[in-house]
Amino acid sequence: MPTETARQHAQDYIDYVHASPTPYHAVKFAKQRLDKAGFKQIKERDPWGSTVVAGGKYYTTRNASTIVAFAVGKKWKPGNPISIIGSHVDSCVLRLKPVSKRQADGYLQFGVECYGGGLWATWFDRDLGVAGRVMCKTKDGGIEQKEVNLERPIARVPSLAPHFGKSVPFEFNKETQLFPIAGLVEAELNRTGQTAEDAKKEEKSPESADSFSPVKPMSQRHHPYLLELIAKDAGVSVEDIIDFELILYDIQKPSFGGINDEFVLAARQDNLGMTYCALEGLIRSTSPSGVSLDNDNTIRMIAGFDHEEIGSTSAQGANSSVLPSIVRRLSCLPVSSDAQSDASYDRASSETTDTSTAYEQTLATSFMISADMTHGINPNYAGMYEGEHKPHINKGVVIKVNANQRYATNSPGIALLQEAARKANRNPSDKRTSGEGVPLQYFVAKNDMPCGSTIG
Repeated sequence: MPTETARQHAQDYIDYVHASPTPYHAVKFAKQRLDKAGFKQIKERDPWGSTVVAGGKYYTTRNASTIVAFAVGKKWKPGNPISIIGSHVDSCVLRLKPVSKRQADGYLQFGVECYGGGLWATWFDRDLGVAGRVMCKTKDGGIEQKEVNLERPIARVPSLAPHFGKSVPFEFNKETQLFPIAGLVEAELNRTGQTAEDAKKEEKSPESADSFSPVKPMSQRHHPYLLELIAKDAGVSVEDIIDFELILYDIQKPSFGGINDEFVLAARQDNLGMTYCALEGLIRSTSPSGVSLDNDNTIRMIAGFDHEEIGSTSAQGANSSVLPSIVRRLSCLPVSSDAQSDASYDRASSETTDTSTAYEQTLATSFMISADMTHGINPNYAGMYEGEHKPHINKGVVIKVNANQRYATNSPGIALLQEAARKANRNPSDKRTSGEGVPLQYFVAKNDMPCGSTIG
């Protein structure tokens, strides 16, 4: 059974996962935590020269679904190292199509698209809510983003009873048999007081000449009642909704599990788990009880990226310009006053320093940990794991290695991780543990098995 301190930390993590059904919500949660910890939001489109200073704490976002936060040491100099922990905030989900309105055999359904390589068979017979972001008109003619979360069982993907010859193993067509059921046509007609004929006429009625829309109206592309629910949650009118990016997610709340409450049972732990740890690590390291920035000549940074599940190639993915551009801007920050007053500071040399190579110098001296989740050994499928590289729960942080560079781990990185693990205090509040140090373990996929990858 976990200690009270460990349980409190785990509960905080559970609250984070519960509040983050989408990348937009995960980034919003992170922003709130960072704001509370004294970090200042800055924007990529603004100049940073006079804003970012040594000793300061900042964060920026892209697309509202990727976030980068950092703290600048007071003895920073151009070309110095940046220590980075990278993770991702997206998970495999079912996303509503641009035209999601479906109807068949008396049922209301949603048209959905598979995002990422999900275990889609596990999505059958789940209580599914709706969450995401909505782009809305503002009173002054602008556009703003609203996060929405309809946390109730709005839809369900029904499986087929075995009496109909359901295949074993379970097989299905993702395009034709993964339509979530959202309700009954008759119930919707009763709600609106319409007849089936009235509903058809309304759907086919042409737009007036003074209300041209480049695409079909939202009410023709999506179920009207869904739009009403979304508008209510966003605090706007249906007419204010321009478009949205919405997903379906399992509304079952994360919880403790196991006979001794030793497990955290939750969706989206890949990779909200490491995002949470990185976020809390940065915040705690810069708190009054953490490691002071006063004598630090580096920058501490975390990055939570969107779109890892589909290859990281979007404008806000790990393979985009977001991280290189931020590192480039920070690498050229002027020498801090604290660094100039340092006894080892060479003023004559600094006055002639060429910062044109500061970016390359920072890249050459920096270090990044690509932090993602791995699969603890499944005792029912132990033979699927390489015999000497089976990750066990609570036996240490896992280093994932792949000779074909599906993971970017190398021996210099492992050496640094070992040093960090040696210096770390395992759990100072738990009197049942003695000594310092955090154990590490390795994972290597079998040669006859596929290997995953991550942002590294």
